Amino acid sequence: MSAVSDRLPTFPWDKLEPYKKTAAAHPDGIVDLSVGTPVDPVPELVQKALIDAADSPGYPTVWGTPALRDAICGWLERRLGAREVTHRHVLPVVGSKELVAWLPTQLGLGPGDRVAYPRLAYPTYEVGARLARAPYETYDDPRDLDPAGLKLLWLNSPSNPTGQVLGKEELTEIVAWARAHGVLVVSDECYLELGWEADPVSVLHPDVNGGSYDGIVAVHSLSKRSNLAGYRAAFIAGDPAVLGPLLEIRKHGGMMTSAPTQAAVVAALGDDAHVHEQRARYAARREALRSALLSHGFRIEHSEASLYLWATRDEPCWTTVAHLADLGVLVAPGDFYGPAGDTFVRVALTATDERIAAAVARLR
Repeated sequence: MSAVSDRLPTFPWDKLEPYKKTAAAHPDGIVDLSVGTPVDPVPELVQKALIDAADSPGYPTVWGTPALRDAICGWLERRLGAREVTHRHVLPVVGSKELVAWLPTQLGLGPGDRVAYPRLAYPTYEVGARLARAPYETYDDPRDLDPAGLKLLWLNSPSNPTGQVLGKEELTEIVAWARAHGVLVVSDECYLELGWEADPVSVLHPDVNGGSYDGIVAVHSLSKRSNLAGYRAAFIAGDPAVLGPLLEIRKHGGMMTSAPTQAAVVAALGDDAHVHEQRARYAARREALRSALLSHGFRIEHSEASLYLWATRDEPCWTTVAHLADLGVLVAPGDFYGPAGDTFVRVALTATDERIAAAVARLR
């Protein structure tokens, strides 16, 4: 057992516990802006679809129902501008974190097969490489990487934690570079529907990929757009030559989304109204927090999309975490996402309007 666990770093969120206790001691209670977990209700039409499918005694399929695959294909074309998407181009997964953590292993990567991800990044990209015993490295611009032995290139736009967005031209050039060197591109686009000062584009868009899905896979989640983090609902889309073998591996591993969840995803992907309503909630919270942080002496960088504000007071991130904890506000230290974040904190927009208002009052 230890042979696997010893490959992994210390779980970063455990380090926040003392600061969480400090923040929780505030007379008006904690405002937890550390983890990007949704707090708003699951849309009623999604709940209804889940309930209507509750009598599901049989095993679900790993590939999902035809209705689910139809819903994913339709959403990719309607929302992302993808073209000629068929069932062969899509695959449901049990939440995007599971996919990120196990993809290198399921691709058959190991020692000598390099994995690369952004210098500031979601920690699970590194975890996935470690689980596969594959060497890993970070980048500022992936085109500066040595392509020899590079097997998996993670993109993340909009970025977690910074909210930075890769423009269409840059994405196009990266995809072309990766294809020229035989490198698989996997683009984590889970925050794509949460653009504020930018309009994020997918690698599945024909302007980026030239009308071909060869060598590219996009990762999408319903956790943030539809408040379905508790349902574990996500999917990947792209190159059938990659997704086909993954489907077979996942069949053997029994990695299947529950049948009620599949029905809920069909409902969620077929409705845009609840997404617009949730965006409006986050937009209001973002503006309130952004203004309060600026008035408190913070500088905010990037943050043009996603569910976070990437903020700094130009001091060690844990000093900032401690300062805000004294005010009853808990945030994530930037070094959770790499050494380059050691003077930043990530401030999540995922708290109720009442708790956001409390944080704003304390900051001002």
